[in-house]
Amino acid sequence: MKIDKATLQKIAHLARLDFEEAGADKMVADMTEILDWVEKLNELDTDGVEPLTNMSAEQNVLREDEAKEPLSHERGLLNAPKKDSDYFRVPKVME
Repeated sequence: MKIDKATLQKIAHLARLDFEEAGADKMVADMTEILDWVEKLNELDTDGVEPLTNMSAEQNVLREDEAKEPLSHERGLLNAPKKDSDYFRVPKVME
């Protein structure tokens, strides 16, 4: 497939891309090369090949949810660099 400058401008507008006109010829050549490479994929025989939904054969890598005791205030603040009774102390971020 061949890309021309009008098609390139339309794609750039739709994708909200801003590029200099001096690089338009290189961009047209690069996009044409990409589309030619994708067209080569159509030459492959994919009959009998199941489509992939993901690249991993893993089904569920997440652990099962387990109910546990909640973290207490004391334990939560145990390693805090600065604390003030029941709260974390952090630097002021607003004027």
